[in-house]
Amino acid sequence: MTVASLLERIRPDTDLIVPLANGEPTTLLDAVEAQAEHLRGVRVHQMHALHERPMMDGRHGDRLRHVSYFLSHVTRPHFTRGTIDLVPNHFSEVYDLMVRRSRHPLVLACVSPPDRHGNYSLGVSADYTASFIGRAPFFVQVNEHMPRTFGRNQIHVSQVVGSVTSAVPLVDVPPVEPDEVDTRIGAFVAERIPHGATLQTGIGAIPNAVLTHLRDHRDLGVHTELLSDGIIDLVECGAVNGVVKRNNRTKVIGAFALGTRRLHEFLHDNGGVELWPVRYVNDPRRIATEPGFVSINATLSVDFLGQCASETIGGRYWSSSGGQADFARGAMYSEGGQGFVVLRSTAQHGTVSRIVPQLGAGEVVTTPKNTVDHVVTEYGVAELRGRTVAERTRALIAVAHPAFRDELSAAARRLGYLTA
Repeated sequence: MTVASLLERIRPDTDLIVPLANGEPTTLLDAVEAQAEHLRGVRVHQMHALHERPMMDGRHGDRLRHVSYFLSHVTRPHFTRGTIDLVPNHFSEVYDLMVRRSRHPLVLACVSPPDRHGNYSLGVSADYTASFIGRAPFFVQVNEHMPRTFGRNQIHVSQVVGSVTSAVPLVDVPPVEPDEVDTRIGAFVAERIPHGATLQTGIGAIPNAVLTHLRDHRDLGVHTELLSDGIIDLVECGAVNGVVKRNNRTKVIGAFALGTRRLHEFLHDNGGVELWPVRYVNDPRRIATEPGFVSINATLSVDFLGQCASETIGGRYWSSSGGQADFARGAMYSEGGQGFVVLRSTAQHGTVSRIVPQLGAGEVVTTPKNTVDHVVTEYGVAELRGRTVAERTRALIAVAHPAFRDELSAAARRLGYLTA
């Protein structure tokens, strides 16, 4: 088929559902944008875009508009200028939110070539898209560079309303290399992870540092929204095998993958890895059924009560919630579960403390005080679950940078959190 047959299916007020990151069918969206002057009320729903698009700068007006569910380096400046929209969400609920907001949904997705049984794979991005299989029409872009993955992300050729073939290399996203500070934080977390734990790790240098410290662990499992390059080494050295997991035993489970060509090659036809819809992977109720679940996520600042602001900087949106609260809540209810929120103690070259008495105006709480478990900096681990306000305050000041501890203590006394 041709892209012309796709354009025939886009009626006024169509909602185009597009996978995140490398799941984006660039050829199909290029064709849609080329005909933007003929569209009316079309919206493109997507998390974490990797490709800059004219629609994002608002030039098409209400004819074609981008709706984001997680800001990336590409979409962030457009949101600041008001030319795209942002829907606050928990990642586990994005499918349900998209269904609620969609008038006439049409899924555009990049897929792997079909297997001998005629099944396409959604490749690196099951995310919210997999939940639309059988519930909305799919028009796909078949890409020979997309790895064929397993899990609940298969769609048969008979289930698509159209397809085109276009070989587009996937975008490489190299892992952020941890420095000495990140490595120290990673070590504090890793030493608290027991053998046989099931892991979720977020994105960034510190979660990557945690993974590098786990190579001597045994029988680890993985149940995480994001599969990154760091998982490969743990599987290949035998630290991850999933044999004591309760859910999807022996399988590495993720909702999407973001990394380098090495990761894409590792995923291709790998029966030990499965990508499932995010409303399964990130469901706190599902996570809670996994004993010894460990959640590891980064934040930007933490106040004395333990509130973690992970999506805003200076009161301005930087990203979104993602799955941080999903996994923090799930780990809280897991038998023997642990939640770790990690951050460097300072920002702006050591001039600003990230442990603060109170969050600033406009800062958004991602992990609330009643859910947060451990807060980790390069100076140690603050255990907050079940502790009083005074105990939380002392613990957080103890892991703040030494240069700020006196002024933080003084602020705590002014607030009445500490009396001495």
